[in-house]
Amino acid sequence: MEYTKVQVEVTPVNQIANELLMAQMGEMGFDSFEEYEKGFNAYIPSELFKQVNISDIESPIDGVELVFDTEVIADQNWNNEWEKNFFQPIVIADQCVIRSSFHELDHKAQYEIIIDPRMSFGTGHHETTSLMVHYILDTDVKNLNVLDMGCGTAILGMLCSKKGAAHITGIDIDEWAYNNALENIKLNHVTNMDVLLGGAELLKEQCFDLILANINRNILLNDMAKYAEALKPGGHIFFSGFYTEDVDTINNMANQYNLVLKSEKTDNNWTALAYIKAK
Repeated sequence: MEYTKVQVEVTPVNQIANELLMAQMGEMGFDSFEEYEKGFNAYIPSELFKQVNISDIESPIDGVELVFDTEVIADQNWNNEWEKNFFQPIVIADQCVIRSSFHELDHKAQYEIIIDPRMSFGTGHHETTSLMVHYILDTDVKNLNVLDMGCGTAILGMLCSKKGAAHITGIDIDEWAYNNALENIKLNHVTNMDVLLGGAELLKEQCFDLILANINRNILLNDMAKYAEALKPGGHIFFSGFYTEDVDTINNMANQYNLVLKSEKTDNNWTALAYIKAK
């Protein structure tokens, strides 16, 4: 299949803008993305690209400007290209290995997760996903009812399943991520995880022992009240998807909802925070 690559230069560089733009372009038919130092590249089958109007893609953040450049890429083995350039197997804390179905891997780990990520977020390579994996590895999740909010590829929820969680609910607003999560769950023979398409409005009266929310600063702040309401007293919630300089803002709001900070993990200026809900 012939693909078209659209290079998106984001000025000034803004990770949140990247993520919002990728979600927007995913709805237009773009099915894979790779970030580079000035923005990201987006890929779409050339037949679908004929229906896309680049001028419809608007900056999601005031003051952030976009420049587009397009290139037609000849038909090739896309699994091989993805393997060579975008997604290599990763081992986290020597306990969890994350690989794709087309990888052969000699390294054995206690937990193995197989994903075919398509365009969905969460291969384990990004610092925020890795930080959340570290938190899950450090936590006894056996028999817990878990929410994986903004589940993407479903890595976090599937790891909880492999560690003995009773049930996991994954929620993602992106249809590509929703479908990819379902595929990855089946690929890993996980039978106790459901995935819902939508946002925090789906939480309603549900209640969880552990909530994982690896999204971004603005969504966390906007939906934190709903997360806190869905968390049982004494339950834990892990946040990530933001920079170290955002910690005070996140923490100040968390305190308003009786969420008590227990620990913090940082990697390359990205941060994850662990809270417990006061009884």
